[in-house]
Amino acid sequence: MSSQEVVSPFVKSSFSGGGSANECVEVAHTADGGRAVRDSKNPGGGLQFYAPEGWAAFLDGVKGGAFGG
Repeated sequence: MSSQEVVSPFVKSSFSGGGSANECVEVAHTADGGRAVRDSKNPGGGLQFYAPEGWAAFLDGVKGGAFGG
């Protein structure tokens, strides 16, 4: 099993809104416990893969306000 194998359905954030303002990313689990991310407006346009440690660091940054949001 490849670490970049997507093993769950892609899901969109509940914060993405609806209607024409529905610009968001979708995230799925990978075989190694990391995440695959794609553009919800262009799901066939490619994927970005994040190792488990990188995804955990990103979430810590979001929760800690590192991205100004």
